Amino acid sequence: MVGGAGYIGSHACLALREAGHEVVVYDNFSTGHRQATLGNAFIDGDIEDSGKLKGIFKKYRVSAVMHFAGLLSVSESVSNPIAYYRANVEGTLSLLSAMVDVGIGVMVFSSTAAVYGKPDYSPMLEDHPTRPLNAYGESKLAIERAFPHYERAYGLKTSNLRYFNASGADPKGRLGEAHDPETHLIPRAFEAVSGGRPLEIFGEDYPTPDGTCLRDFVHVTDLADAHVRVLRRLEDGGESGVYNVGTGHAYSVREVVEMVERITGRRVPVKISPRRTGDPSSLVAASDRIQNELGWAPIHSNLQGIIESAWRWHQTGWHIGAAGDSR
Repeated sequence: MVGGAGYIGSHACLALREAGHEVVVYDNFSTGHRQATLGNAFIDGDIEDSGKLKGIFKKYRVSAVMHFAGLLSVSESVSNPIAYYRANVEGTLSLLSAMVDVGIGVMVFSSTAAVYGKPDYSPMLEDHPTRPLNAYGESKLAIERAFPHYERAYGLKTSNLRYFNASGADPKGRLGEAHDPETHLIPRAFEAVSGGRPLEIFGEDYPTPDGTCLRDFVHVTDLADAHVRVLRRLEDGGESGVYNVGTGHAYSVREVVEMVERITGRRVPVKISPRRTGDPSSLVAASDRIQNELGWAPIHSNLQGIIESAWRWHQTGWHIGAAGDSR
């Protein structure tokens, strides 16, 4: 599990263990947290260290890799594309080189709906044109485009999971979202109601019912389940694939704010700012393929349940200290 100490990766670790898999976490802990490994074997290392990766793969007899490592902020990718191509492209090529050298033939890849860009229609199918609006989406798409070549040359089977808005927290309270700085809408709203800075809403002039962006929020536990299912398919000899992972239903930023206020019983102070470069007005998934082929369903992904689980985590889980340390 590369990047398994991060938000989505750590939840996938839980799901894998519960499905009977042995998990080894490889992470440089630049954004992930040691607390999130929850007793799994873990190694502190960078994916650009191909030699170290090969040693770990051999030592633990790794048979498949789930790849969550990389950078993920749309706005940061616009201002600092070099970092995104270095981490998301060069880093992944280093990882793939180690896998090929050792003979690992299965990878589940953490991709993103940002590969689509501005939607031509909604909800979007997997064959929707890919025209990313930012370096984050471009860097992920570059790797997706490399996979067929690796499969032809080396037999590497891959599944690309294009997430929409990952959200929520482990229903049992073991894990949740802890970024520094926090960039995602729901935890930023919690920070605002807890005495932090007002929640910044980027744009209220989009062509949507209330002027704010529409997003498809999918619970992180449902995302983790999708990873287990596609891994099983690949290990059973299934073909490589691309899958949207979302609910097919969108909520606006203001609807999320209203639900946060309802669940917390507190007003969310907001600040309206201009649109961010690279933000489409709406992103909604058509996830029929993964539902029909793998039996996946977004069972935890209603907005109220997402925010309730995240709020419980915000109140009781470990979080980020002022120096960026987990506590």
